[in-house]
Amino acid sequence: MPAALAKSEHYRLLNEPEEAESICIDILEVNPDNQRALINLPLARTDQFEQGSPSLLKQAREVLPRLQGEYERAYYGGVICERQAKGLLRRRGKRSGFVAYEWFQYALEQYETAIECRPSDGGDATLHWNACVRMIERHPHCAPDPEEHAELGIE
Repeated sequence: MPAALAKSEHYRLLNEPEEAESICIDILEVNPDNQRALINLPLARTDQFEQGSPSLLKQAREVLPRLQGEYERAYYGGVICERQAKGLLRRRGKRSGFVAYEWFQYALEQYETAIECRPSDGGDATLHWNACVRMIERHPHCAPDPEEHAELGIE
């Protein structure tokens, strides 16, 4: 099991997320509660967000309830949302900045939850929270949708 997990992480580093995902699925068939595989699986799926497959987002999020700790569920939930937002910014589709902004907001909420319940050595959520804020600041088109918050003008 440890060798297979190491291979999964290695394939992620080699930018071969499909292989990493497959290894995690194999591990989880044998040991459904393996926490390292349950963490690597959604990360491997988010590594594939550039391909734009909507099912990958759902599949990455499906794993979160199986993570044992509240911190892990919130932290990796934030990572998934953050990666979705970054992928949208890179694709630069119509309204992508507005949608990316919403995903960054979801990520910030998740990171705030993780920060509140983090173990004493769990500073990664704070680092990611800061990175999300800076991404929003650096991309002027990453902003709230003005149409969504416009007043209806009904008297």
